Amino acid sequence: MTQNATSDLTETLRKQIIRWVELESPSHDSASLRQMAELILSEIKDSALQVEQIDLGPETGPILHIHNRASGDDRAGILVLGHYDTVHPIGTLEQNPCRQEGDQLFGPGIYDMKSGVVLALSALKELAKPEDTQLPIDLVLVPDEETGSHYSRDHIEAFAKKSVYTLVCEPARVEEGRCVTARKGTGAIFVTAHGRPSHAGIHHEKGRNAIEEIAHHVLALEKLTDYEKGITVSVGVIKGGTTSNVVPAWCQIKADFRVPNAEMADYLEQQVKQLTNINPDIRIEVEFKLNRPAMDRTEATAALLARCQDYALQAGFELKEAPMTGGASDANFTAALGIPTLDGLGADGNGAHTLKEHILVSTLAQRRQFWVHTLAQLD
Repeated sequence: MTQNATSDLTETLRKQIIRWVELESPSHDSASLRQMAELILSEIKDSALQVEQIDLGPETGPILHIHNRASGDDRAGILVLGHYDTVHPIGTLEQNPCRQEGDQLFGPGIYDMKSGVVLALSALKELAKPEDTQLPIDLVLVPDEETGSHYSRDHIEAFAKKSVYTLVCEPARVEEGRCVTARKGTGAIFVTAHGRPSHAGIHHEKGRNAIEEIAHHVLALEKLTDYEKGITVSVGVIKGGTTSNVVPAWCQIKADFRVPNAEMADYLEQQVKQLTNINPDIRIEVEFKLNRPAMDRTEATAALLARCQDYALQAGFELKEAPMTGGASDANFTAALGIPTLDGLGADGNGAHTLKEHILVSTLAQRRQFWVHTLAQLD
């Protein structure tokens, strides 16, 4: 591309990203999610792309399936995954307005991952006709990735099973804009204690303190972290008690866990299931919930990476590979089904989930051209 063409493309992308960011769309606000979905659809209404909306119910927004398939074309294609929800509540723009400082463009959700979706969608608009790509392209945008994709997971997996490859628009890793080939699996552990209430001053001895019981299990869960095995367990939430002069009869903790593979997930589950009550008069309940299975780096993933690295060179940059990350995404679901999956193909930047979230404007045109080359040539 000429310098003028690159400059024009960068400005077009920049303006579109700002429009998206200035429409806040937190995961738990269904009305805002629907507005975001309408904005996305409005920006492709004049293209030749086909659109299907999948209703997920009143609590969230729809899945948007945007594709360039010809009528009756049911071939396995390329699944491009993205999400249009963010972690930032309504009003975050007041604290972190969308603004440019040098090469950095700031705003809530700009890096994770509205800019990544803009890049992929812009490329697909250029490749809107079936003959423009070797394989049909299915861009699937979900409204609930940041909260675990509980509404959309079944649909993601159904699309993946009909795909040859999956490419994910999550942001590029901070170090040199690296892509992701492996992610840890994630989940939650719940431990609930059921004790016995009593007056803390008059009948203290008759009570059975659920918070005291849970305190033992906080320490036990934290000790399950094993950096050599790649396992982390972090107790992040504790709830219990009513008022200070009542011996608490109920308490619950929720812990986040990360595991590098299925073997370690099974190992951790067995360790958690061995938790037993300390006080014989207190009953505990233990739940182990694996939300996203680990994304393994397979030979097929490595082969996909090599091809995409060639497409990146065509776009003018080197696509490097990041080490396994503890963060999870919808790539975990597709990789677990055996679909070669490459993640972290969105915009360069930093500060995901913070008030310093930003992208690097100077890299947008190259990143967008990478998507054009990849979607057009991958077969």
